[in-house]
Amino acid sequence: MYNYNMRLDKFLKVSRLIKRRTVANKVSDQGRIYVNGIIAKPAKQLKTGDIISIIQADKEIKVRIKTIPTGNVSVQQASELYEIIN
Repeated sequence: MYNYNMRLDKFLKVSRLIKRRTVANKVSDQGRIYVNGIIAKPAKQLKTGDIISIIQADKEIKVRIKTIPTGNVSVQQASELYEIIN
């Protein structure tokens, strides 16, 4: 795993923060995902160190990106891509 850029919707799916890319697109289009405090569209390019806030129902999840994968990763590796910072 190396530090590259990746689209927001793909990162959310690969990291398993959101199960499907289409759902990530929908949530992002509704303005419920922020990157570094700014509302983000699905095509937003992420980099290591970015902070993602996801607002779902009545809770907010805030994570810092530790590494950007080059492709899909296993379930065990997915949780190593970010750290929760609530």
